[in-house]
Amino acid sequence: MQLSPALAAFVAERHMAVLVTQRADGSPHAVPVGFTLTDSAVRVITFAPSVKAANARRGGRASVTQVDGGRWVTFEGSVRVLDDPDTVASAVAAYAQRYRQPKERDDRVVIQIEVDRVMCNSGLR
Repeated sequence: MQLSPALAAFVAERHMAVLVTQRADGSPHAVPVGFTLTDSAVRVITFAPSVKAANARRGGRASVTQVDGGRWVTFEGSVRVLDDPDTVASAVAAYAQRYRQPKERDDRVVIQIEVDRVMCNSGLR
């Protein structure tokens, strides 16, 4: 995924974001999260029984939006839940580098959004 230098710098800043997944009835479920970005995906660590993980397990689409004043970016795409130990460990390490070391959890999973759309304010393009 190619980001402009201004957008890459904004995403590298330490901000919280809002994850939006779809409930079983199709309505949006929005929650504040920390996230990390790979070459093609957004990753959010969470615990397996969370509502956001249950929503993501159903597939469909999801988005993550980072906002700081008038600057914002939204990453959108298909969503899935990953629970293999290597992926979880990699996502936890990335989260720890960006935010802080998360608490230990045996039931940690990764919500992964395969980004196919990036929207942002004009100043970040």
